[in-house]
Amino acid sequence: MAINQKVLLIDASTGFYRMSKYEVGNFFGPVDLGLFLSGRHNSLNIGTGLLAGSIIPGSNRLVFTGFSPCWGGFFISSMGGAGLIFDNLGINMVSILGKSPSPSILYLNRMHGEEIEVELQPVDLNSIWYKNRGGTYSLMDYTYQLFKNRYLNDPRILSTGPASLATDFGAICSAPINKGKISYVDTWAGRGGLGSKLLREHGIAAIIYGGTFIDEDFRNRKVADEWFQNKYNKKLAAKDFDATTKYRFDPNFNTGGTFGVNYSTMGGKILAFNYKSIYMEEDERLSIHEKFIVNHYLKQFNEETIQKKQQFNCGEPCVAVCKKMNGEYKKDYEPYQTMGPLCGVFDQRAAEKLTHHADMLGFDAISIGGILSWFMECLSDGLLSKNDLGVSSLPILDYNNFNIESDSLHNSQIGIELLDSIIQRRGIVDLSEGARKLARRLSRSINKEIINKFVFNSFARKGWVVPNQYWTPGVLSPMPIMGKYYMYYGSDFLPPRELGRKNAERFTHELMLDNFGMCRFHRKWAEEMIPLIMESLFNKKEEYLKNISITTSRINSRNASIFWESERNFDFIYHFLKRKHDVEGNNDSELLNWLDKFKKDKKEASLNFWYEIHKGVHESLREF
Repeated sequence: MAINQKVLLIDASTGFYRMSKYEVGNFFGPVDLGLFLSGRHNSLNIGTGLLAGSIIPGSNRLVFTGFSPCWGGFFISSMGGAGLIFDNLGINMVSILGKSPSPSILYLNRMHGEEIEVELQPVDLNSIWYKNRGGTYSLMDYTYQLFKNRYLNDPRILSTGPASLATDFGAICSAPINKGKISYVDTWAGRGGLGSKLLREHGIAAIIYGGTFIDEDFRNRKVADEWFQNKYNKKLAAKDFDATTKYRFDPNFNTGGTFGVNYSTMGGKILAFNYKSIYMEEDERLSIHEKFIVNHYLKQFNEETIQKKQQFNCGEPCVAVCKKMNGEYKKDYEPYQTMGPLCGVFDQRAAEKLTHHADMLGFDAISIGGILSWFMECLSDGLLSKNDLGVSSLPILDYNNFNIESDSLHNSQIGIELLDSIIQRRGIVDLSEGARKLARRLSRSINKEIINKFVFNSFARKGWVVPNQYWTPGVLSPMPIMGKYYMYYGSDFLPPRELGRKNAERFTHELMLDNFGMCRFHRKWAEEMIPLIMESLFNKKEEYLKNISITTSRINSRNASIFWESERNFDFIYHFLKRKHDVEGNNDSELLNWLDKFKKDKKEASLNFWYEIHKGVHESLREF
């Protein structure tokens, strides 16, 4: 008997909806099916993997797909735990088409075996976003109060903030609701600006969903344990516990989570002051890491979060408990890096203020941190004035004589002013069409050096994204999707052509995880086990693997990556190579060859390096 994925297609312009079914075998999950629907309807697709609601840990991610307003190409963003409540609708995906005549809340509910209730409720966003908790949080509160009495069980809410109207990189926020109380443990579909797509292109400001539908989720723990015993000689729970050590607590570093482990191991690879740290000597970087990070920023985190065991999950039962908290503030590495050291902020109190304000406004945290640090350097160097950017003072970006607490707070306050300038479009700040377009315009009209201070990946004519926060060439690769971990981000040197092949390999594995609705924090076993699970439950292992290959090639066929437009991207690569040789003693002949090329002509070497990665990507992401 054929197994189908059920998709609820909703036309936001009329409120009409219909159910469509797609056979498993033709499509296997929210990514390949989302790619198909996006190509046909330019829809925003929100769905779960085939094992949502099952006993498999990490299988309840909610996956968002569509053509990104900021990147310009097909994009995938996912949100922890939010798929568990979505599964109570008894469907696999919601696909939103058209645009509501006015900003609205989309209500979805399913009582037992009845038809899904679908309703669009117009909403006055300005009267909600700028009151009480503000932005995404106020809209979440308002939506819950409006609809909570219609649900028998706790629902879940997706909400947007002012950034989704003012920019092309607004994020989608959600938080578990437990016994009628919205948790502080917010989760995000941030990368790719799909919050801007939801609101600006479809007119949907928030979605509330839930229900009581019960389907036949996989619950046979004996069978699951047999899979894992055969593969790892461990039961599922034991293998998963070992695989998620970093995200829970790693005794090797006496800390946990991405924040704790990354900052413990970073050393001279630190990125700070809008990447200006790449130009420093190694002892300077190590000094910043030791004094500002290990002895203060990380120390605060360990004392306040790790030692007090303020750690939770994302809304599904999971031993990783990766959500590291300090009261209402969630501490993930990349938001607290881009709006931390990258902006000259090395104190938790200051970083909490800045990061929370960005979250409240609904920004993609990584991209906004990269923009803030870029603006700050332009202010500090006199390329842009306080009036240009609508701020009251200049940042402190010189680490010499830097006061960790007071100077961090000072920079944080400037960052908050910049966030408000973006929303209110003060001075010359207009990010409605993205940061890359603004950078080009300011470089033409004011100073050509402005774009050279901004580190970003380029795609097609306007597409852009701030890279992940690791000092490695992989994060600047010409891949069809960037800003996520669909590339190789190890810190070792790889010849660029080989790096392109490794990127393609990582792309394939990450896509497999997302198409299964699986959290990547479980990837140490999931990448090996997913094909085996597909064979055991659906007898379609080979079809599944072939489908993954086809899907990667189809996504890469739209790869319109553009050669780096900022000189700092060139320097990012050059100084990575230089550090590998000078500090780590890497004398690989190809590394030395590339160093010579960069010393002779940095731009030409960068172009060749970029194209070699490009070759490795394209020769690998082919169907045949």
